[in-house]
Amino acid sequence: MTASGGLLPDRHPTDDFFVCDIFDAVPKDDMATMEHPVFSLATRPDRRILEYAHKGTEITVTPSVRGLATIHDKDILIYCISQLMAALNAGGTISRTLTLRAHDLLVATNRETSGDAYRRLREAFERLAGTRITTNITTGEIETTRGFGLIESWEIVRRARGGRMISVSVTISEWLFRAVMNKSVLTLSRDYFRLRKPLERRIYEIARKHCGRQPGWVVSVDTLLKKSGSNSPRRVFRKMLRDMIVADHLPDYEMVEEEGDKVRFSRRSVVVDEMTLPQVSPRALEAVRALWPGCDVYAVVAEWQAYWIRSGRPQLRAADAAFVGFAKTLVSRDKG
Repeated sequence: MTASGGLLPDRHPTDDFFVCDIFDAVPKDDMATMEHPVFSLATRPDRRILEYAHKGTEITVTPSVRGLATIHDKDILIYCISQLMAALNAGGTISRTLTLRAHDLLVATNRETSGDAYRRLREAFERLAGTRITTNITTGEIETTRGFGLIESWEIVRRARGGRMISVSVTISEWLFRAVMNKSVLTLSRDYFRLRKPLERRIYEIARKHCGRQPGWVVSVDTLLKKSGSNSPRRVFRKMLRDMIVADHLPDYEMVEEEGDKVRFSRRSVVVDEMTLPQVSPRALEAVRALWPGCDVYAVVAEWQAYWIRSGRPQLRAADAAFVGFAKTLVSRDKG
């Protein structure tokens, strides 16, 4: 992946930013927004009602007067999920209401911290609160239709003298909170926030959702157009995909055009010097053995190091704590 060109600059280099997780935004038993389109890819106010159907699942997204929530507005939800997952993995108690420092949110999502950035942040909260989703959920032989908002409410808790928000309280929807509690989440590369174009972000999400731990995934242009939520004609969409292939900006994945009007996504090969991998102390290994009797602790180390690589190789202030927290997540999933 090239380091410049279409990528935004890394505005806030940090020593210990560790991207946590992204949510499956529709209820657990339904399809995730990483797979199906919910957020607008428009850069101007989008007041269309979006309707989407795939394999029996129907989704309708209705905007407020402010327009549909955009793929860039989704950064707020990613940040909220990251905070909740970090607290949950550390054994803390979480609730649907979070109080966030606006500056931290801007820095973590690679945004500017100018006065205009705070204004745009407020507009994003308004679009997220106003956008409504209606989807059918099948439980057994009973099909129900459920409606919900992307966030339930938000309010500015403190302002600076100049009117700039300092902290904000956000109450996420019950469906999103359940997704967090069930750990229906996937890790994103930090470079996701450096992608300039909405379609690049959306294509990365789709690739991340479908590739998983597979070495690659092939999809038709028609299916990718449908899943992306792009409003562009097919020929224009294909041209944008080809531009993305040439630019090669996507974190984690390479794109290649294949015969039959298809695109292949492949995980980037990563050559790792063993000396650069984060190391853990014997004390941390013993802590995990006590936490998870009978486990192959060195296999857990290898999986944690692979997770670290997929997360963009962030620098860690406390490698032992990060490793033990990761192991706790594996234990909870094993017991579940």
